[in-house]
Amino acid sequence: MERNCREATMNGINVEKPNKYFDGKDKKDFLYHFGFGVDTIDIPAVFGDTKFVCTGGSPGRFKLYAEWFAKEAKIPCSENLSRSDRFVIYKTGPVCWINHGMGTPSLSIMLVESFKLMHHAGVKSPTFIRLGTSGGVGVPPGTVVVSTGAMNAELGDTYVQIIAGKRIERPTQLDSTLREALCAVGKEKNIPVETGKTMCADDFYEGQMRLDGYFCDYEEADKFNFLKKLNALGVRNIEMESTCFASFTCRAGFPSAIVCVTLLNRMDGDQVQIAKEQYIEYEERPFRLVTAYIRQQTGI
Repeated sequence: MERNCREATMNGINVEKPNKYFDGKDKKDFLYHFGFGVDTIDIPAVFGDTKFVCTGGSPGRFKLYAEWFAKEAKIPCSENLSRSDRFVIYKTGPVCWINHGMGTPSLSIMLVESFKLMHHAGVKSPTFIRLGTSGGVGVPPGTVVVSTGAMNAELGDTYVQIIAGKRIERPTQLDSTLREALCAVGKEKNIPVETGKTMCADDFYEGQMRLDGYFCDYEEADKFNFLKKLNALGVRNIEMESTCFASFTCRAGFPSAIVCVTLLNRMDGDQVQIAKEQYIEYEERPFRLVTAYIRQQTGI
C-alpha cells in the first residue's frame, strides 16, 4: 500500500534524524560542493524563508527558470548564490532553484548539501520538486508525468546503495497529496498530465536499452520487449535520478514530487525528433505546472 510522505513524517515511518555526528558541529560545517558554509554567509538570513526547493539537471535551464519565475511573480531573483562551479543556486522569494547534474551520484551530493543547508537555515519541512525531461514509455511526446514512485534498473521499487561493501535497499516513496495537487493544477492549466512509475536507469544508453549508443549487444526485439515489460509494470517514463530523489527526500521526511515531461515515446524511437520550438514548449510544461502550484500555495 502506498504511503504518504507527510503521514510517514508524522508517524515516524522511514524518517531519520540527521546524522548523530553532525550534531554540535554546525559552526564548522562547510557545504563543499556549494562553496560556502555557516562561517561564510548568514545562512538563516538568506535561506530561512525557503518553502520550496526546485531542482533539475541543467544549470542553464535553472537559471532561466528562476528568472522566469521572478518575472512572473514580480519579485527579485538573486544572483547565483553557489560559490563553486559544481552547482548553481538561485533564490526567488520562498523558492530555491538548484541544479543537480546528471545521474544519482551528482544528485545525491546536491540533496545532502541542500538538506544541510535547510537545517542550518532553520527550515523545518521544505517541499522538494524535481523538474526535468525524460523518455516516455507508451505515452506521447509532451506528456508531463507526475511520478507515483521510482523503479530501479533491476525493476525493483528501491534505491540501492553500497555502503561499506554492503548492499542497502531503501524505499522510493513520493508524496501522494502533493502529486494529486500537482495533477489538479495541470488539469486547470490544460497541461497534458499522466501519472505512473518512473524508471531510473544507471546510464543513458545501454541502461535504457537504446539502439543509438556506441555499444549494443542486444537486438531491437529485446529493446521492445523490455519497454513493453516496463509499460505493463506501470512505468510511464525513464530518467536517471528518480530512485535517489524519492528515497532521500522521504527518508528525510520532506514532501516531494517528480514532474518530468516526455520528449519522445521510446516505443517509436531513441532520438528526439521534434522542432526546436516544440522542444522549448515541451520543456516549459513542468515549469508552468510547478510554478502555478507554488504560486497557488504561497500567494505570490
